[in-house]
Amino acid sequence: MEELRKAAKIGFASEFSFYLKSHNFHWNVIGPLFEQYHALFEVIYLEVYGSIDPFAENIRKLGAWTPASLSKFNMLSEIPDENTVLPAEAMVSELLQDSDKMVKVLKLVYDLAEQEGEHGFSNFLAERMDAHRKHSWMLRASLGVK
Repeated sequence: MEELRKAAKIGFASEFSFYLKSHNFHWNVIGPLFEQYHALFEVIYLEVYGSIDPFAENIRKLGAWTPASLSKFNMLSEIPDENTVLPAEAMVSELLQDSDKMVKVLKLVYDLAEQEGEHGFSNFLAERMDAHRKHSWMLRASLGVK
């Protein structure tokens, strides 16, 4: 169970970091496709933000404390910070890479939850993976790639 708790914290910190990055891109995107990217990033950050509290509550149900500071998120997250303002297409590309990475991170947590018989949590994680696959599809389509 301890391995699951640790992995869940990494998944949570990564999800929060992904949320923050997508919101950052929403605020700071510029260029001829501003409206489209601004709206796309909003769809993504709102969906991900809606998962933050349920994710934290799932960690608490495992009997663990939920990480809740920027320094802790930075230490645990698999999603790197973006400290510069990128060109719009680079934002889309970076968020796509991060969304694909989130699927992998969440899959690791999912597998541990299944091993521990935490099927409610694994159901939540399966939905999160599906949401990130949809985000990746929309980002990929915005870049004009399969």
